[in-house]
Amino acid sequence: MSASTTNKSGPLSGLRVLDLTRVLAGPYTTMILGDLGAEVIKVEQPNTGDEARGFGPFQNDFSLYFFSVNRGKKSLTLNLKAPAGKQIFHRLVSCSDILVENFRAGTMKRLGLDYEQLKETYPSLIYAACSGFGQTGPYATRGAYDMIIQAMGGILSITGEADQPPVRVGTSIGDITAALFTTIGILSAVHHRQNTGQGQLVDVGMLDCQVAILENALVRYFSTGQIPQPLGRRHPAITPFEVFSSQDSYVVIAIGNDQLWAKFCQHVERTDLIDDQRFCTNVLRTENHDQLQPIMSHILSRKPTAEWVESLTGIGVPCGPMNTIDKVASDPQVQAREMIVNLESEIAGNASVPGLPIKLSETPGQVDVPAPALGEHTKEILTTLLGISEAEIGQLQQSSVI
Repeated sequence: MSASTTNKSGPLSGLRVLDLTRVLAGPYTTMILGDLGAEVIKVEQPNTGDEARGFGPFQNDFSLYFFSVNRGKKSLTLNLKAPAGKQIFHRLVSCSDILVENFRAGTMKRLGLDYEQLKETYPSLIYAACSGFGQTGPYATRGAYDMIIQAMGGILSITGEADQPPVRVGTSIGDITAALFTTIGILSAVHHRQNTGQGQLVDVGMLDCQVAILENALVRYFSTGQIPQPLGRRHPAITPFEVFSSQDSYVVIAIGNDQLWAKFCQHVERTDLIDDQRFCTNVLRTENHDQLQPIMSHILSRKPTAEWVESLTGIGVPCGPMNTIDKVASDPQVQAREMIVNLESEIAGNASVPGLPIKLSETPGQVDVPAPALGEHTKEILTTLLGISEAEIGQLQQSSVI
């Protein structure tokens, strides 16, 4: 790979990522790689760019949605349909380690830039394709967004209250799960290439990823033949393990074994429940949840959440408050772990974004550079990395290649 145009530090420092992604799953993948030290060159369509630039909320007319998942990247505009644009693209591929795209399957093939065509010239290239349904199968060419994947992947059917319409998971779990699996796939391919010099295709489908995280829902279906249904606030196999109303708000109690159950019962002065034949084991507590739930609700309604959290934590019973987003942002643990980071942008101004949850002792990543304006680094990349002259860049601009 050619010398880097950036001096980023971190465990992936020295890797260059060519980022053709848009909206969320792909950009979240490349954001993680960038946070961990990779140089990320985001290739965007001239004039329009990533459509997420048009998603609110906005600050100084800059999308904070885009800002939050494209931090630390460099933006280069390039028309991949133009022959000159394809030539520049090939030159970028030749000095990059990883290419990430999240178009519908077949889009890059129509451009003549899919993995099968690129690998002949760039055998060490790691090509990651993150799409709704993967590169194979009967749905491969379908478009997909998070909500569709939540529905088709089954998670929508087990979220919400019983006998009520389905409820979307409150974050874009279809996109973000796919991003995490794509990142894992890329790092696996990097390791393989270090050993063999050989690149490969990383093919990740959002639907596959949702199936992969269904965990006990699928196990319960295959073992019992019963179709899992939404259970609202509680866990399907551990009891009590749910959200309860306290005196002033909500508290989550997670009693994962019989020893913790005994501790809880002693603490609330209900030792009679320990040997109650309906509740003496987790299996029985789960089978008799309908009888236990009102008892637990009555007990926990007697004190405010903060008192329960303090007293139960003191005896080793896992519990926590139900934080609203403002409380998450100000939580002392979240603050201590640097999970809220302020970034200063010349365009957007000061904005807060989530930090990096991977804490490495020797090669820590960093979140310290804001998201780029559209095409902000085009001239820098073309001159510094590819050696293209100012005159040539002017011609490329006039012909709408960049």
